[in-house]
Amino acid sequence: MQIPIFRGGGCVKLIDVCKPKQWKTISTNELVKDGYPVFGANGIIGYFSDYNHEKPTLCITCRGATCGTVNKSLPYSYVTGNSMALDDLDESVIMIDFLYYFLQYRGFNDVITGSAQPQITRQSLSKIIIPDFDITIQKEIAQTIYDLEHLILIRNKQIEKLADLVKSRFNEMFGDIFENPQSKLEDHTELNPNKREELLNFNGDVSFIPMANVSENGKINLSINRNIDDVRKGFTFFKDNDVIVAKITPCFENGKGAPLFGLLNGIGFGSTEFHVLRPKNTVNTVWLYHVTMLSEFRREGERKMTGSGGQRRIPKDFISNFKLNIPPLSLQNEFAEFVAQVDKSQFACGIVIKLWRNSLKSSII
Repeated sequence: MQIPIFRGGGCVKLIDVCKPKQWKTISTNELVKDGYPVFGANGIIGYFSDYNHEKPTLCITCRGATCGTVNKSLPYSYVTGNSMALDDLDESVIMIDFLYYFLQYRGFNDVITGSAQPQITRQSLSKIIIPDFDITIQKEIAQTIYDLEHLILIRNKQIEKLADLVKSRFNEMFGDIFENPQSKLEDHTELNPNKREELLNFNGDVSFIPMANVSENGKINLSINRNIDDVRKGFTFFKDNDVIVAKITPCFENGKGAPLFGLLNGIGFGSTEFHVLRPKNTVNTVWLYHVTMLSEFRREGERKMTGSGGQRRIPKDFISNFKLNIPPLSLQNEFAEFVAQVDKSQFACGIVIKLWRNSLKSSII
């Protein structure tokens, strides 16, 4: 879909077309089971016996970590003081839906003040300038953006379904690999391998992977490179075809981990909070990664964690002694090929979404 891009026309200040206001905040004790929806900092937080907005109103989260989030209230709602209500919007000049999208894509980086406690004030909102398009053009832009966001939602659901397809395929091909298990992971992997002699004479750059660059769906960000002399000590060593698993809470429970491919010079270092599984010739890297993502592996790991509070970790022995059945390598390889095809489809969906999002922003800002 091609989104129309309009240029030219005048501009108007946000505070000249509406009256930003923070209303009285309602305590949780005042909320009722049935009543009018109450909009707090992040959308509906409950219900109240009265309302302060008869018509839909834009609400901007004005304090805290989500400062700058834009919501559109329902008719007959109560907007609390945790949001800045853009009251009395002159819709003969700016449509509410156009303003909603404009503020979302514009952002509030230059409007938010305070570091310890981010906030937005009426005065800081005076910085916001809105393009003063003809109402007909505003309607066209708003409708096109709505349609594109709907398509993006569909693509995101496709990505989720593709991930579910991989899980289903694993179950179809391998069944219950924990029924009467005959092997341990230590029989088929080398766990946390040492920095071997292969690195002694290497002096180039390598990939560096902090915990933040590992997703919860097996994807890694390889944007950081370091010279090996800077990371040889004090970091976890891995290389192409290894599998990394986060060992500290809550990263382990959240599913952080990945199969490693495409490392710079085939070598990487990263957070000390990773366990590294290096497959022997009986297991495929992709298959092994998906084993570490199974609920049985994750639940058992949680039970075996040691330490307390935010410093709980899965011990090396848990992985070494984890019991399972190992299917034929040929079947594992077939599964890995299936995953590769699914990854291509997910990547294609992601590219389309990125292009659409860029088009959305450039069309309205």
